[in-house]
Amino acid sequence: MNQKKAQSLTVFFILLLLLTSCAAAPARENVESVPERTDYVNTDGFLKIVTDNPDIVDPQCTSEHYTIALNVFDRLVEVRADTENGSSEIVPSLAESWEISPDGLTYTFHLREGVKFSNGSPLTASDVGFTFHRLLTHPQACNQDVAAASLGAEELQRGQADSLAGFQTYGDYDFSFTLTQPYAAFLACLSTPGASILDKESTLQAGDAFGIDPKQTIGTGAFVLREWKAGLRMLLSANPDCWAGSPRCRGLYIELVSDSEAQRLMFERGELDILDLDNMGTEAEFFVHGDIYQDKLYKGSRVGISYIALNENVEPLGDVRVRRALQLSLNRQLLLDAVYSGRGTLENGIFPRGLIGFNPNLPAIPYDPAEAVRLLTEAGYPNGFSLPMSYPSDATEGLRDLTTLAASMWREIGVRPVLLELPEADFLAQRKSGQLVCYSSTWSADFNDPDNFIYTFFGTEANTFSRSLCYADSDVIRRVQAARAIVDEDTRISEYQDLERKIVQEDAAWIPLFSKQHIFVVSDRVDGFRVSWNGWSSNSYRDVAVKS
Repeated sequence: MNQKKAQSLTVFFILLLLLTSCAAAPARENVESVPERTDYVNTDGFLKIVTDNPDIVDPQCTSEHYTIALNVFDRLVEVRADTENGSSEIVPSLAESWEISPDGLTYTFHLREGVKFSNGSPLTASDVGFTFHRLLTHPQACNQDVAAASLGAEELQRGQADSLAGFQTYGDYDFSFTLTQPYAAFLACLSTPGASILDKESTLQAGDAFGIDPKQTIGTGAFVLREWKAGLRMLLSANPDCWAGSPRCRGLYIELVSDSEAQRLMFERGELDILDLDNMGTEAEFFVHGDIYQDKLYKGSRVGISYIALNENVEPLGDVRVRRALQLSLNRQLLLDAVYSGRGTLENGIFPRGLIGFNPNLPAIPYDPAEAVRLLTEAGYPNGFSLPMSYPSDATEGLRDLTTLAASMWREIGVRPVLLELPEADFLAQRKSGQLVCYSSTWSADFNDPDNFIYTFFGTEANTFSRSLCYADSDVIRRVQAARAIVDEDTRISEYQDLERKIVQEDAAWIPLFSKQHIFVVSDRVDGFRVSWNGWSSNSYRDVAVKS
């Protein structure tokens, strides 16, 4: 049997095994095994959703639990996306207008007059100043990059200043940010959940209770947080005095359940109106492949990319021929089909579809194991080499399957992967210290700009080191830094796309895999639901109605 046929058969059987283990629908007879809940409040007209149990909902101190941030709070600006063509734009929110100085350094904003927080306090420029001062000085804040471009941000963070030098107010409704250098992604940063605007007086009074005690967690958004029973539920009521008008439903009833099977059973029993299938593992297959729910599936592109990182400081990964061989020997479509039932699209760069700067004309990375073997031989590794592949102990089922199948494909060209499961803390510590040799992960958009992707991984030597990429081209790193300050948008995007081609297509410093499809199953009671454009799972429900 020739080598090519043997490889094809091996891949086929791997796919068959994974699909058999992953796609089987859970047994229906288990439905009755989950006890009925008896502690429900009257939620007629409430939209019923589910999420796992957050520890805090302070928008400045969480990087994943964004449901409260997106529904109880507002930002100065928001992103409005066109789901038909994938385009998006920054639109006014609490700030009704703004001007940008010709040099790109100063952003002057004008707040809407008459906006009130849910406790009746008026929104003023003082609240905005307080919000960003707190963001940069709070010891648990994890979204400080939102304001890092502001003049004086570093000094404030280090305790070397008492105020943010780049922030100035001009009366109650006008204010400006001055940046240390032009930063075209600044507006996009202000649209992120971490940039939610807080009420100065009540937030200061709440102290550590803000983001934990519902009565002291005050915003300007469409809903008001009324109740939070840890491990059980959250209750949000409509804010009738919201500046943008009352939402279309009476409120949100949020079940706090992390178990995927339990979530599936709750939806089947009619206890949920919307269910996110993104992290449900095999439970998602019941909805995606069954006949019952096909007309209830809502699909959109998650603005994020799954990738494999290779550490150039570890030999032989410092040789571009070896990295290119690893790129070419992955059947990425098979990975997507086997692990996520094909729910996604192959990507060939750093910027996924739906992101500003996405380049649909990038050459496709082919599956070519024969060329991979040739490159390894040319590089001096005709018999392959050992390759540690790490993943965290809390990895999702999909990530584990992805790592296992990628390792099997690399064995076909003689590479000998060694799979290492590390405690989550050790995995993160080793990645940050540049020690991981190879790992797979997903990066989702925090804000809609290519800077959020390319700068995160290749913008500084510290960034590429802390991601265990250890990319060696200092000239490219300098160009990524400089691109942030390009004022002309067309020139900036062109530069980013050139850098993307250099990093991925020429240097093989990044193995792009795919962007996943974001799928929700939605009950017949719901009207107006749309899959959000963004890279996170949470949604705004202002425009969603519940039929009686």
